[in-house]
Amino acid sequence: MLSEIVAAGAPWSGIVSRGRTLRITDLHGHQAVDFLCYNAAEPEERYHASNTMKAAGTIFLTTGHVLYSDIARPIFTIVEDQFGGHDTIGGCCSGPSNRMFYRVEDCPGCRENFLHALARYGLGRRDVVPNVNFFMRVPVDTTGSAAIAHGVSPAGCEVALRAEVDALAVISNCPQVNNPCNGYNPTPIRVQVT
Repeated sequence: MLSEIVAAGAPWSGIVSRGRTLRITDLHGHQAVDFLCYNAAEPEERYHASNTMKAAGTIFLTTGHVLYSDIARPIFTIVEDQFGGHDTIGGCCSGPSNRMFYRVEDCPGCRENFLHALARYGLGRRDVVPNVNFFMRVPVDTTGSAAIAHGVSPAGCEVALRAEVDALAVISNCPQVNNPCNGYNPTPIRVQVT
């Protein structure tokens, strides 16, 4: 069993063998966790937001929903969820988007964390695709308007995913301080593989 604390704002990556469970715990509450996944044997097969949303019939993921690849194969299935309604449309923050939206310089984000974690596996910029945001809310109203909402996950909130293939899981424990997804205060998370 693996159990690691991922510091506030830091990346994590690892191979989760088929049938194993990846558990992410929001230790202090209100923490967004950006997530990407790939077929470990053939990483050009990767998480596909559109396939996942169309199969789920919703943009908010919870227990029973499957994270599908670009060739419509399951990579992970959400088998436990204490949050409900994880975001699929908000994407990841980045240094350039922080500059564009918030007019701040030298403020890296989840994209930079993804790039750092992916480099260990020979992957890079072209491998960063639209991601899942665990414990994050992006409500959409009837007009189609959407905005990142204040983090509401309680301390100790967990989501667990079963690997349907040998999967490369990549996490950015979101460092964002310019919008309310983390309550403007990023905190550590725990990652476990059992």
